[in-house]
Amino acid sequence: MSNNPAISVIMPCYNESARITESIRSVFDQTFPSLELIVVDDGSKDNSLEVLEGLSRKYGGLRFISQPNKGAGPARNRGLKEARGRYIAFLDADDSWHPECLDKLHSRLESSPDAVLAYCGWQNKGLSENKCKPFVPPDYEQPDKIETLLRGCRWPIHAALTSRSAIEAVGGFNEHWTSCMDYDLWLHIATFNKIVRVPEVLAYYHHHTGEQITKNRLRIAKNHSRIQRHFLKEFPEIRKSIGRSKTREIIEGELLQRGYQSYWQRDLRTAHSLFRKVLARLYFSPKDLRYLLPALLPYQIYQSLILKRDNEHS
Repeated sequence: MSNNPAISVIMPCYNESARITESIRSVFDQTFPSLELIVVDDGSKDNSLEVLEGLSRKYGGLRFISQPNKGAGPARNRGLKEARGRYIAFLDADDSWHPECLDKLHSRLESSPDAVLAYCGWQNKGLSENKCKPFVPPDYEQPDKIETLLRGCRWPIHAALTSRSAIEAVGGFNEHWTSCMDYDLWLHIATFNKIVRVPEVLAYYHHHTGEQITKNRLRIAKNHSRIQRHFLKEFPEIRKSIGRSKTREIIEGELLQRGYQSYWQRDLRTAHSLFRKVLARLYFSPKDLRYLLPALLPYQIYQSLILKRDNEHS
C-alpha cells in the first residue's frame, strides 16, 4: 500500500462484524496496488470495532474511524475528509469486487482524461437465480444522457470510480437524504461531466437479511421522487429543456411503476401509499384506475380487499 495512494476506498460500517472481513479482503485482493481503505464505523452496537482493530494489524493500508451513528451519507462524507487519493471508490461493508475492478476502472479513466467517472457492470448475490444474472449497463454518454440519468440510479455505489475533485465540487453526499444518496450524487456529477464505461461485471451486490438501506421500498420511492424534484428545482433549465409532459412521465411515471412493482410483489403497504400519491398528482390512464382507486380506502380495508381477491383466484 502506498503512502500517496491513487485510490481511496471508503467503506461505512454499521453492525457488519459478520461480513466486513470478506469485504475488506475484497479490497486488498485488488490487483491495483496504489490504494488505501478508510472504514468509518458509524456507531456499531456489535463488535465491528474489535474486528476492525484486528484487521488493521493484518492490512497496512487500512485505517478506521469511529463516530456516533449518523447514517451512511455522513459516514461516507467523513471518509472523504480523510481520503488522500486522486480517485474515490465506495464499497459497503457487505459487498465485494472482482480482483481487477479498481485496476480496470482506473485504466479507463486514465485513458480518458476528460472523464470524471468510470462505471462497470454488476451482479446480485443471494437472491433467486433469475434475479442474479450479470448485468452490463449500456454506454450512457449519449445525447439523451440527462433524461436517462434523471429516470433512475444507473449503477450501484460500488460499481464506479470517481475523481475526488468531482465529488468535492458537488459537496459530497447530501446528508438530508436517508436513502438514494448515491443517486443524488451521481445525478449531480454525471449530468454535467463526461462518464465512461467498462463493459464488464466487476462489482457484486450481496443481499442478506441484515441492515440494508435498499430494502425499504417506500422510503426509497419517496426519496427518489424528492431527489428528482429537488434536482429540477435546482436546475430549472433542465426541466425547461425536457418539457412538462416528459418531466411528469419521468417523475410520476416512476412512482406509478414502483407502485405496480410493490403491488405484484404483494408489498401492499408500499403499493397503497404510492398509488395514493399518483392519484393525488393526477397521473394515470383509465386502465390504471382498476388498481389505483381501491387505494383510496383505508389501508386495512384495502389489504383485506386485495387478499380476498387473491383467495378467490387461487
